[in-house]
Amino acid sequence: MKNKQTGNKGESLAANYLETLGFNIIIKNWRYKHLEIDIIASKNNRLHIIEVKTRTNTKYGQPEQSISHAKMQHLKNAASAYLNENPQWTTIQFDVVAILLSKPKNDILLIEDVYF
Repeated sequence: MKNKQTGNKGESLAANYLETLGFNIIIKNWRYKHLEIDIIASKNNRLHIIEVKTRTNTKYGQPEQSISHAKMQHLKNAASAYLNENPQWTTIQFDVVAILLSKPKNDILLIEDVYF
């Protein structure tokens, strides 16, 4: 349960952070069958498919290092399903928000336009 709580906190922090950067959050935790997109947002007429990775320490590396090739393939498949339901989007981009929960301040890193 602790991992789920960490993930939920990270997704909330990520959404708030993205809004401060001018992103419009369309939906969080969008699901299609067994696929999920953490955050779908828009900015400057571009759809952003955003994977959020949150960690409480770096024992197993930085949060963004835990995104596997298989995870990115699932994200691409989910994005395709979303676009089938929302064909008005002609430009899309994949981004990652990596969060390291720490005191006194959380570290948040936006990695834009990732390609796998």
